[in-house]
Amino acid sequence: MVLNDPTTSSRPWWRDAVTYQVYVRSFADSNGDGVGDLQGITARLPYLQRLGVDALWITPFYPSPQHDHGYDVADYRDVDPRFGSLDDADRLVARAHELGLRVIVDLVPNHSSNEHEWFQAALAAGPGSPERARYLFRDGRGPDGSEPPNNWHSVFGGPAWTRVEDGQWYLHLFDSSQPDFDWRNPEVGDMFESVLRFWLDRGVDGFRIDVAHGLVKEESLRDQEIGADHMPGSGPAAPADPHAEHHHVHTAEGEHAQLLTAQSMVERRMRDEPMWDQPGVHEVYRRWRRVLEEYDGDKMLVAEAWTQTEESMARFVRPDEMHQAFNFSWLLAPWSAESFAEVIRSTIAAVEPVGASPTWVLSNHDVVRHVTRYGGGAQGLARARAATLTMLALPGSAYIYQGEELGLEEVDVPPESRQDPAWLRTGEVGRDGCRVPLPWGGTEPPFGFSLCQGQPWLPQPLEWAAVTAQVQAQDPDSTLDFYRRALAARRALVPHEGEHAGEIDLLPDAGEHVLAFRRDHLTVLLNCGDTPVPLPDGEIVIASGPVKGELPPDTAVWLEL
Repeated sequence: MVLNDPTTSSRPWWRDAVTYQVYVRSFADSNGDGVGDLQGITARLPYLQRLGVDALWITPFYPSPQHDHGYDVADYRDVDPRFGSLDDADRLVARAHELGLRVIVDLVPNHSSNEHEWFQAALAAGPGSPERARYLFRDGRGPDGSEPPNNWHSVFGGPAWTRVEDGQWYLHLFDSSQPDFDWRNPEVGDMFESVLRFWLDRGVDGFRIDVAHGLVKEESLRDQEIGADHMPGSGPAAPADPHAEHHHVHTAEGEHAQLLTAQSMVERRMRDEPMWDQPGVHEVYRRWRRVLEEYDGDKMLVAEAWTQTEESMARFVRPDEMHQAFNFSWLLAPWSAESFAEVIRSTIAAVEPVGASPTWVLSNHDVVRHVTRYGGGAQGLARARAATLTMLALPGSAYIYQGEELGLEEVDVPPESRQDPAWLRTGEVGRDGCRVPLPWGGTEPPFGFSLCQGQPWLPQPLEWAAVTAQVQAQDPDSTLDFYRRALAARRALVPHEGEHAGEIDLLPDAGEHVLAFRRDHLTVLLNCGDTPVPLPDGEIVIASGPVKGELPPDTAVWLEL
């Protein structure tokens, strides 16, 4: 398999970048209010430089009532006072650039906050007005219009429609405080072009596009076909969308974990979906691509697009659209050499015809941390490190979620402390467990995250005293040190340019439970089985755990020929 990548010295930075996701509320708090902020991020940028990443992606920091922790935007051209000011944003971008780091900001174009001035104007103007035409207002069904316009469900649970005082209904595929824009209205596209230019003019290097597959709905807004279990495909249990909640199941090891299963994903997302992945979204991104190409410095767009197939994902990264799209198939794959190999094959086969590179990811702020997904405890951590080392050797770019470099597990947040709207609407556990603020140092909460006394906005577990960044920085066997070494090895040894930079050869004869592939002079092996396997010839560059003569279970290794 060969990636159709350019191999000249002018290769764009984003094609092979390792980007670190900063969940702004939980990264670092500079003012002691228990909530992370932009000044806190700026102060910790040297940590990211030492880690060895190329860029950081910052989740939304715009003015917002915070019903969905910033993904309900009230003003796309400012900074929420909780997080700082526009001057703080400018200083963050400038300092990052001084340290050689690119900055990607989150853009939320599917919906706004119900406190956005446009939505407030729509409520005041009434049915049939130009103000309402910016959103998806419709009359209800039934003799008195008291029934929702269709049967769509919110990803956060319950109907996707809310009725206003004059009797009309508005669509919200997420929380009722997040009304969806009508992207067939040209005013919406014009507004977001101005938002892109506002942040590009301030020096940002790219945009992560939230719910990139959801902007344009099927024009008729017809009913969704209902599955055999009487749930529509976009219903509250559907992990086909990033904002889905988690469910308690038994792992293969018999432990409880909050997991999204690949089987559930396939069953849900293969259903009729008139609200997702409609052809019209691609015209939006073609327009945006033209805007970015007016600016110097290889500006980029990365799509959060939960699509039904790899081929559908690849349509978002055609040469005149986005530059990257998260490859969630890698995140969703079970612990299996066969499954990992199939994801690699199908992903590369999908992006190759459009000249794009894969974009790999194992965790983010919407899913259970992969240490927990892989079983938790020592085995979960060993598997997480092995999967990460394997990912970092693959062609294309990779994204790291804050705290995974510390080996953090999902936290069982007490019910009284949960804040995810999925929990508030459905009683399902939600996503708070992967969003707990980072432990930087010290022996008790807030572990250096904040100057506040006691617990920050989400409570940290007391056992995190053993895994703070401060503790791990002094331990050569720590997960933090492993990430630093792995990223340094990737930068030094993984081929990104040259005649064979995009080539990857899967090696099917390595063993039934072993994923093996070769890239130029590197051979990479991942043992997903229960017994050690022989190592082929080559010098060990780096391994995810101890290796002596054989490759142990739940371990990955890079060999240099």
